[in-house]
Amino acid sequence: MRLDSFMAAGKHIRLYHNLKSGPVLQGRRVLMCFAILLLSAAPKLHAQITDIDMLPTVGDAPSVALPFATDVSGKFDRKDISRAMRKVANWQLNRSTANFNQKWTFAALYDGLLAVPDAAGGRKYHKAVKHMGEKFQWQPGPRPVHADDQAIGQAYLDLYQQYHDPAMLAPIRERMESIMRLPDDKKTPLWSWCDALFMAPPVLAKLYKVTGDRRYIDFMDRQWWITSDLLYDRDVHLFHRDASFIGKHEANGSGLFWSRGNGWVMAALVRVLADLPSDYPTRPKYIAQYKEMAAEIASLQGKDGLWRTGLLDAEAYKLPENSGSAFYVYALAYGVNNGILDRTQYLPIVEKAWTALVAHIYQDGRLGCIQTAGTAPGDYPATASYVFGTGAFLMAGSEVYQLAR
Repeated sequence: MRLDSFMAAGKHIRLYHNLKSGPVLQGRRVLMCFAILLLSAAPKLHAQITDIDMLPTVGDAPSVALPFATDVSGKFDRKDISRAMRKVANWQLNRSTANFNQKWTFAALYDGLLAVPDAAGGRKYHKAVKHMGEKFQWQPGPRPVHADDQAIGQAYLDLYQQYHDPAMLAPIRERMESIMRLPDDKKTPLWSWCDALFMAPPVLAKLYKVTGDRRYIDFMDRQWWITSDLLYDRDVHLFHRDASFIGKHEANGSGLFWSRGNGWVMAALVRVLADLPSDYPTRPKYIAQYKEMAAEIASLQGKDGLWRTGLLDAEAYKLPENSGSAFYVYALAYGVNNGILDRTQYLPIVEKAWTALVAHIYQDGRLGCIQTAGTAPGDYPATASYVFGTGAFLMAGSEVYQLAR
């Protein structure tokens, strides 16, 4: 491995941030961390490798058949929407509270829990996320530069807007200030994979909202368009997962575009737009990109109302992928709620997709058909469920709940 590649990998992983065990265990951790460091230099494996040690706590994929829920409905009615959200949120909360951590996977779950409206039982979930923040003393993840370890800042800042406790603001603000001092590098973007647009930019937009300091959105804006120039395909109006996917193709010859990767971006766009000033100079660019992607995603909706993990070769994937699908419902419903997308055109798409998502809730509250952490389209059983998909579902529900008024 070239020295510069090794150093680049090291920039994203802090190996000895908290080693407190004895020499034998420490030695094993040295070898494990060194292996992770070497593998992390490969962009395609980036997201999987850095989180491989915690996948069992993120979710699972039982091989046995499970009964579907009979006490929820996909009707576009607030009472039914609330019931579906509570069922999924309660199952996930009971299953995951003991494993709450600062990883990007759980950050998406916290965003979903905080999105549940009070009228749908949201206070219970808000309280759980607040306890999480107190447990970690409002600190972001351990890797200083890595966007994945900044994603939890969205939950911290949402809670700060409720409680105005300086302790909730200071650590994430300090982290992002340190990021803003880094030099731009268009050849090696700060956010070099599309998922990162969900992890970091909304944190900067929220920092602007709570402080009024435009440096945060100016930095975010500059970095967003560096990443977009690299990864956004202006012909198909979708994002490549990272630069290594440019030129890759599905079995049918179409480009390889990952559903959840583009779901991260769609969700990021609406979360940024929610806090970006109406008179910000490049706001029209974000809206234009959002509308382009929305139209493309709408055109790719499956007959069952959902989207496959490979967007441009749906026939190659027998199951829908519900984390990407839920992010699309969230983003499209936001657009209708806020007058960015035409209600007549997009409401039927959102209604059909929400009904289909609810049909994948099992009797115990598990939401199925969620692809595990990864970087590209892949296979999974119908029972597969992971916390980031639950978070996406709850975010989708929060916007659908508003539409149902």
